[in-house]
Amino acid sequence: MSEHFIHESAFVDEGAVIGEGTSVWHFCHLQAGAVVGSNCSLGQNVYVGSNAVIGDGVKVQNNVSVYEGVVLEDYVFCGPSCVFTNDLTPRAKYPKGSQGRLKTRVRTGASIGANATIVCGTEIGKWAIIGAGAVVVKDVPAYALMLGVPAQRRGWVCECGTTLPASLRCDFCNREYQETEKGLVEFDDSI
Repeated sequence: MSEHFIHESAFVDEGAVIGEGTSVWHFCHLQAGAVVGSNCSLGQNVYVGSNAVIGDGVKVQNNVSVYEGVVLEDYVFCGPSCVFTNDLTPRAKYPKGSQGRLKTRVRTGASIGANATIVCGTEIGKWAIIGAGAVVVKDVPAYALMLGVPAQRRGWVCECGTTLPASLRCDFCNREYQETEKGLVEFDDSI
């Protein structure tokens, strides 16, 4: 068994790093300096820029560009054609280069729906869900369900993905949560 799979139509520049068990599908391009973890799946026509970082177990669906400055932590899901930006004030005539790019971090387990847009300089909290077509313009709390343009919190979600009731106890897996200023934290009755 090979260390990873790279489709013959993909371009992987020298200096890109790909972890064990990762699949890179049709027409992908990974630039030098891109880092992709283990057991990931990069769907058709995915671009990973120089110095972009993708953790372990990440699924990036078709037609997604992960530009320089974007960090996807472990188990992030990026739906088809979701968009990451990296410059708040782009001008073709006045390029800023790397120093003009803002960082974006998507925390562990977060999911981004199809055609959602993530404006640079934001952080998406762990296990949050960004609905299809939403536009994220500010930081997203952990476990938040974000919908609309601009994206607004419309509820909370469990680590398993189930929308949480007002009790913040998951009807599916029985995890319990507490609300804090930074989002939800899993309830620990051993404290």
